[in-house]
Amino acid sequence: MDENVELLQYVYKNSEMGVFTINELLKKLEKKDNKIKGLAKEELDSYENFKEESEDLIGKYDYDVEGNKLTSKIMSSMGISHEVNSDNSDSSIAHMLTEGITMGIVDMETKINNYKDRVDKDILKLAKDFLKFQQEELEKLKEYM
Repeated sequence: MDENVELLQYVYKNSEMGVFTINELLKKLEKKDNKIKGLAKEELDSYENFKEESEDLIGKYDYDVEGNKLTSKIMSSMGISHEVNSDNSDSSIAHMLTEGITMGIVDMETKINNYKDRVDKDILKLAKDFLKFQQEELEKLKEYM
């Protein structure tokens, strides 16, 4: 697979899953009094922006990029339901989100390091911006743990 497509697809799939996951989380927390909901809503806005930016680049370069599979979304939804039902404290939710973001950071850093000299500057900038967003969110989540 072309490095440009692979890096762009990674940002797209991660932002798409972020939108899906945070929406699911907010539905589960709808009638609960969690302080972390404000941060989750901010995260959702950012994930939506990254999803739109990656879609714009996909269109600009006329790439064929896949989204997340339904099974991934179902598994994510089930995991969120389980976590929220067993412990819906802000610290537990922050821990769950931190685990997902940390995996994304590690993967994104690896992809950026592997492709930085071979991908289009617009795609690299989007990937670096997405990485920075994830790193900043990780720091914000620590306040709830």
